Amino acid sequence: MKERTRGYIWKTGLIAALLPLAAGSATQDSVPSSGTVARTASMAANLPPALPLPPANSNLDIMRFEAIAEALVANGRIPGLAMAIVKDGRILSARGYGITDTRAPQPVDAHTVFRLASLSKSFAGTMTGILVNDGMLRWDSHLTDYVPSFRMSMPDAAQQITVADILSHRMGLTHNAFDRDLEGNANYHDLTLRMANAPMTCAPGDCYAYQNVAFSLIGDIVFATTGQFYSEAVARRIFKPLGMNDASYGLEGIEASARWARPHVRGRGGWVSLTPKPTYYRVAPAAGVNASISDMAQWLLAHTGHRPEVLPAPLLATLHAPLVTTPSEIRGASWRRSRLTTAGYALGWRAYNYSGHQVVFHGGAVQGYRGAMALLPEQDLGVVILWNSESGLPGGLLPTILDNALGMSGGQWLDDETIDGSEGVLYAERNATPSGTSASASKASPP
Repeated sequence: MKERTRGYIWKTGLIAALLPLAAGSATQDSVPSSGTVARTASMAANLPPALPLPPANSNLDIMRFEAIAEALVANGRIPGLAMAIVKDGRILSARGYGITDTRAPQPVDAHTVFRLASLSKSFAGTMTGILVNDGMLRWDSHLTDYVPSFRMSMPDAAQQITVADILSHRMGLTHNAFDRDLEGNANYHDLTLRMANAPMTCAPGDCYAYQNVAFSLIGDIVFATTGQFYSEAVARRIFKPLGMNDASYGLEGIEASARWARPHVRGRGGWVSLTPKPTYYRVAPAAGVNASISDMAQWLLAHTGHRPEVLPAPLLATLHAPLVTTPSEIRGASWRRSRLTTAGYALGWRAYNYSGHQVVFHGGAVQGYRGAMALLPEQDLGVVILWNSESGLPGGLLPTILDNALGMSGGQWLDDETIDGSEGVLYAERNATPSGTSASASKASPP
């Protein structure tokens, strides 16, 4: 590892958080136009005011978290959601709530597949780490040893980029370089060639700027190292050994799933379901994974150290250790401003100091899908929440769970309407079209 990066590795614990819920992505030009959309058949009972939080060493209030999830989907506030909570090597909850599609509703269950967006980056870091653990790669291996044609605008910059630089967003490019071109259906390979003329803000390894296209160069390195396509390597080394039987890559993967949750955007009168866009699927390491909440429970168990035959403890420690500071992460949602004191990026994961406690985290957002996951090492706890809409309502559930686990009080991270049932978004008529206010640039994760 480069000396200049070592100074960023913090010795103090880091902790949790939820995604700065990025703006929903660009709406499609047309949606189905006949019939009415079914509403959910059941409504969750109104939840009581905030309950006293138990001390950190007591059991988590799983029933309350599940009731909040039920309230989130009641009255069509959001179409569907899935949540998994694991602790001490056990799955405490892994359930679905709400429906998969407002046009043809089916209940979300533990095996309903969601698009993970930038939660996929944790798989890229982990896949690379497995190859490092095998002795096939090094964290300080250079990109041009595997992609010799790669060029950047700064002299000798391409030759300086390491595997760790790619996975921690330290390539020296501007934030989200070429994302808009990707959204315009540009080819991934063409965009990597255009990086030869892209502006740079620093030398590789010296600064942080979140990427999707450049991050996916790690897939080229995996292919050059293993001779397997990136998605095949992940399926063989991660999905299969962990029993992630519903997981897949790409648009074809999600559409081939036995049951999957369609993305939803706001339309005139309610939620409108869409066909997923293929754009960010073209950068598989950054945003290509599809998985069920059952799969993600296994992912949490592995990253909390309970599958050492697949992910040994020393590898996990490396993957979760921050390499560069990301101070912008401590701004945004109220729980971030109140709880986070420092933030950084590791190897496909984020790392936060949450009121003095370590958390490893990643969030994701792409058109009509959002999600967040967090590990709380001191409690041997993992949480993941996935939902199939651009709504920000579920955003406070993850820090609510973290507060409960840590015995912290005083945080009200869920909107009152989430809990008391006073207001909800009704499902749209099938002839509704997405409102103009929904048409913002799509992102595979918050920047």
